[in-house]
Formats: sequence, structure tokens, C-alpha cells
Amino acid sequence: MSDFQDKARLAEVAMREVFPQTPLQRNVHLSDRFGADIWLKREDLSPVRSYKLRGAFNAMRKLPEQKLFVCASAGNHAQGVAFMCMHMGVKGVIFMPVTTPQQKIQKTRMFGGDHVEIHLVGDYFDVTLAKAQEWCKQEGGYFLSPFDDEDVIEGQASVAVEIEDQLGKAPDMILLPVGGGGMSSGVSTYFGQDTHAVFVEPAGGACLKAALAAGHPVTLPHVDTFVDGAAVGRIGEKTFALLKDFPLSDVIVLHEDRICSTMIEMLNVEGIVLEPAGALSVEALGELQTEIRGKTVVCVTSGGNFDFERLPEVKERALRYSGVKKYLILRLPQRPGALRDFLEILGPDDDIARFEYLKKSARNFGSVLIGIESKHSDSFVRLFARLDEAGFAYRDITNDDTLAQFLV
Repeated sequence: MSDFQDKARLAEVAMREVFPQTPLQRNVHLSDRFGADIWLKREDLSPVRSYKLRGAFNAMRKLPEQKLFVCASAGNHAQGVAFMCMHMGVKGVIFMPVTTPQQKIQKTRMFGGDHVEIHLVGDYFDVTLAKAQEWCKQEGGYFLSPFDDEDVIEGQASVAVEIEDQLGKAPDMILLPVGGGGMSSGVSTYFGQDTHAVFVEPAGGACLKAALAAGHPVTLPHVDTFVDGAAVGRIGEKTFALLKDFPLSDVIVLHEDRICSTMIEMLNVEGIVLEPAGALSVEALGELQTEIRGKTVVCVTSGGNFDFERLPEVKERALRYSGVKKYLILRLPQRPGALRDFLEILGPDDDIARFEYLKKSARNFGSVLIGIESKHSDSFVRLFARLDEAGFAYRDITNDDTLAQFLV
């Protein structure tokens, strides 16, 4: 056993004084679908509903004399630090992006109580991180990185310790969501060559893929904050040092809308509430159907801090990705009966979910924004054929991010 493995095991033992192991559960639904032995490591069931408590615990326990901790977080690391500040009776100053879901802000306050103060700064995590480090340098205290810290990485590796003990062996493959790389570097280092590690990133925050392609950490020009638990614009230096030798083929990048489909499925079928980052590893199974057949596979569901006010957006994005909902801009003649002619073209499974008509009296045609839901994506092939045959002018804007952002 390596020195890193020894330290991860010692960290895991120490954690039991504060919180229990998270479950490792075999998922029958996924196992049957993919013809594999698929297990979910339920980090969404930790006391703070994410694995981030592990790293915060391990780093803070090694600094018993420290009375002030400072951190930057998109939410989950903040909750872990807040939890430990309350447990240890020390003060925490926590910087969070302004765009952080309210549920994560409220839970951070709940876990930390009077022991923490929260500063909402910046639209993106990297701006928040810079402000937190600047404040810490001026005011003092210990800056606790959410991922780029050896003790944090060591603490996150306790996920692997528990999986090995609960499964009775190392899995054939493990799917790991990636933000700044704390858990993914720790778990993959612990298992080493015994387990094939696959890393999963959102398309709007694929900082590991960019770093592997460049050979060093790079800053992404833009970050989509929808998958807030993995919306990091630059992989950590220490975490990349542990990940730099993995091939690009071991990184899977998923579109944000696709992740929404898994969130809805896991909620409806399994009753499991996952945040976007928590669904990354499960959705990635679809990219590995051939490789995983007959193997023992663990998906780390990294977090379940989901604000249900976001559910309508998640459902909307899932429907659009699966192809059963589309938005069109329809050019409708301004004459009596034109709308009736259009409605008669719709099929029996086509349902109008949105209709917005701006009549301009000086024009012969008016523009209509129309949202249509159907039971099957194939219905739209037939619908578009009928629209073309009838001579209607229209434009499908479902996947036009710029137009959809302003109109939908």
C-alpha cells in the first residue's frame, strides 16, 4: 500500500468520529439497461449532501490551533467548511458567486450558524476565488482551497477507501465528475492501475480536457454555470499533477441539457435527487455501453444540493435535448383562418406549450413564437414535412442558444 493510500485510510477512519460512511448501492435499473454490475456511491447522502465535507474535514483537523478559515465555493465546499466550523467551534469566512443557487447559500448558513459569514462576490467561481484569496491575504486566516490542497485531495480520496471496503474489491471502472479535480485526482490516485478511471465534465466547464490537451492547466475563456458543482474555469495545479498522465480518451464531456435528462430520470424512476454535477457520472454510462458490459462499475453521485425552484428549467432543458419539445418562429399570414390552417396541420400527439403572436397591422405576415411538445421526437419530422407542403415559412430555434436565451 502506498503512502497516499495510507493517508487516505487514516483520514477515512478519523471521519467516523464526525459522520458515517455514505452508502454504496447497486442500481438494478441501470445494471439491467447496460448489462453491467453498476453501483452508485451516494455522496448526495452525506450530512451536507456532497463529498466536499471530506476534504474540509481532513484539512481542518490537521490545523487544531487555527481559529479562522477562509474559502471560496460554488456551494458544496462552502457547506463542508461551514459544517466543520460549527463542529470545531472556529470562525469561517466564505465567499460564494452571486449566481450560487439560494438553496446552497441557505444551507451554508444553516450548517455554520454564527460561526460563518458569507460574502457573495462575482458571477463566476474564478472571480470569487480571487476575491477570497485577496481578502485572506489582507485580513489573515487560513485559506482552504476547495480542491487544490494536498490535505483536501487526501480527504476526498476517502471516497475510494469506502468503495473498496463496501464492494470488497476495487471496481473495474469508476466514473468521476470533475470540477477543480479534488475528488477525481484523489480517487484515481488511490485506485491506481487497479481501476479504470473515467472523468466526466460539463461542456461549459471542461477544464480537465483543456489542460490535458495543452499539457498544463489553462483558463477557459467562458464557463457555463448551470452545472454549478463542476463549473470551474481552470483545473488545480496540484490536482492536475495527479491527472496529467491520463489520456484524453478517458475524459467524457457532456452537454448541460443532456445532464438534465438524467436528473429527471433519476428523480422519477429512482426517487434520487441529484444536482447537475451529481448526475454527470450516471449520464456518462451511455457513452461507455460497449466498454462496461459485464463489468463492475461505480458511478460517484457527487452531490444532491438541488434547488427545486430550478426544476422547471431542468425539465425544459431535458425535453428539448430529448427532441420531444421544439420552439419555432412561424411566419403566419395576416388573414382570417390562417391560424386554423396551421392548427389543422398538427398531429394527434402534438401539443402547443407556448404561443406568442405579435400582430403588426402594416405587414402581410406576423411572427409567432410557438413551443410544441410531442410524445415522440419522430413526430417533428412529419410535422415539418406537412408545414413545408402547406407552404408555411418557419425556423426551428430550439438549439439556437442566442435566440432561445432571449425568446424562450
